[in-house]
Amino acid sequence: MNKLPDIMIEPAVRAALLEDLGRAGDITSDSVIPAHIQSRVALVAREPGVVAGLDFARIAFALIDPAIVLRVQRADGERLSPGDVIAEITGPARGILTAERVALNFLGHLSGIATATATIADAIAHTKARISCTRKTTPGLRFAEKYAVRCGGGANHRFGLDDAVLIKDNHIAIAGGVAPAMAAARRNLGHLVKIEIEVDNLDQLDEALAFAPDAVLLDNMDPATLRVAVARIGGRAIAEASGRINAETAPAIAETGVDLLSAGWLTHSARVLDIGLDFAG
Repeated sequence: MNKLPDIMIEPAVRAALLEDLGRAGDITSDSVIPAHIQSRVALVAREPGVVAGLDFARIAFALIDPAIVLRVQRADGERLSPGDVIAEITGPARGILTAERVALNFLGHLSGIATATATIADAIAHTKARISCTRKTTPGLRFAEKYAVRCGGGANHRFGLDDAVLIKDNHIAIAGGVAPAMAAARRNLGHLVKIEIEVDNLDQLDEALAFAPDAVLLDNMDPATLRVAVARIGGRAIAEASGRINAETAPAIAETGVDLLSAGWLTHSARVLDIGLDFAG
């Protein structure tokens, strides 16, 4: 898991801070806390989970006051237990309080995604399958949310419309069927572009396989049908299962032999992980 460079993170954090600071800055901290006060605080896990997004928190504090120092105790991707200190923060108290909410918003959201991903990754660890996210992400935060999926042990699907082809049901309907859609893609794309096609049944799968897709998205198929689909694919394409995937359903789906399980809720509906900022002196 490679860390994201600061140059990618800073614009998102800066925008969040500007939204919070509004037209007059943090009038609460500025009016209540003397400018010379220094403090030590800790980011603490309130529940089990997987941490992700520490660099977002670090940059939030640094943008408000470069004198604030964040020392990591639990790195991105590490498992957390209640009470674990994730990081210690020292520096000017005003700046710490001003950046607190933005830092926690990023850290809690991304750690929630990592934690949700880890629940699926753990559930299918006995199989060859991996859990993957989708493009169902928060606008402007796709890069961050996909990073959080990787922190949780998951894989990333395509990042946008331009890095791979995914022919979905509406493309098929408008193109006039699986065969016309696949034929057009093969005709119009460059040789390095991978093609995936979504199929709803085994007849569509057979039609798609004639065009040698790189991957097939097996949408909302039950485990019995998935087993047949995997056998028909026979390793000629990546087999991806999608639909109704959670920690309870994932094992049976993964055991059919698919290569990937994809779930949009990992990024659009994962519950925030409860992380607090505790005063330590």
